[in-house]
Amino acid sequence: MTQEQLIESGKLLPIMEEFYSLQGEGYNTGKAAYFIRVGGCDVGCDFCDVKEAWDAALLAPTNIEEVVRRAIKFPAKSAIITGGEPLLYNLDPLCEMLHQNNIETILETSGSSPMSGSWDWICLSAKRNIPPIEANIKYASELKMIISDEKDFAFAETYSQKVDNSKCFLYLQPEWSVRNIIMPKIIEYIKMNPKWRISLQSHKYMQIP
Repeated sequence: MTQEQLIESGKLLPIMEEFYSLQGEGYNTGKAAYFIRVGGCDVGCDFCDVKEAWDAALLAPTNIEEVVRRAIKFPAKSAIITGGEPLLYNLDPLCEMLHQNNIETILETSGSSPMSGSWDWICLSAKRNIPPIEANIKYASELKMIISDEKDFAFAETYSQKVDNSKCFLYLQPEWSVRNIIMPKIIEYIKMNPKWRISLQSHKYMQIP
């Protein structure tokens, strides 16, 4: 198979970085996990704090067997696949290999590309630039909406009405660069709309990856 075919099959992925740390956001905050950051993104949020992950062409395709071999060396048996936008690629082989090694699979996605992979947990973070594919919304285990200004509350509510509220946790997260301005508004909003919880980028406060 050519390199292009191997990427298309999901056996090679443009990995930007891998590291072992604690999840800093959302439902799994504080959980130790192996992070796998896949390069390439078609959403391009202006507040993104990993813009260096956007261009997959700058990254060497990595054999997923090597990725899993590194992941299994760590005590925590959870892997968080993030990006970029990881659903740009076929994640079936990576998830299958992780599950074969008894590693839980957690996806962080905007939902803008078709679903692939087998997931124990899916964090959906809908974005305005390219909204989630409607078919992906039902898979969300948590909905994590980034709040930069007050108009984002209405956008968040649009998706709170689309997810399966019998199983999906709802989070509002302040955009980091305006956190001191928007945090009090989020707090008051959640007090009035208690179906929501707050998510903070606690890894930044802890100064860890």
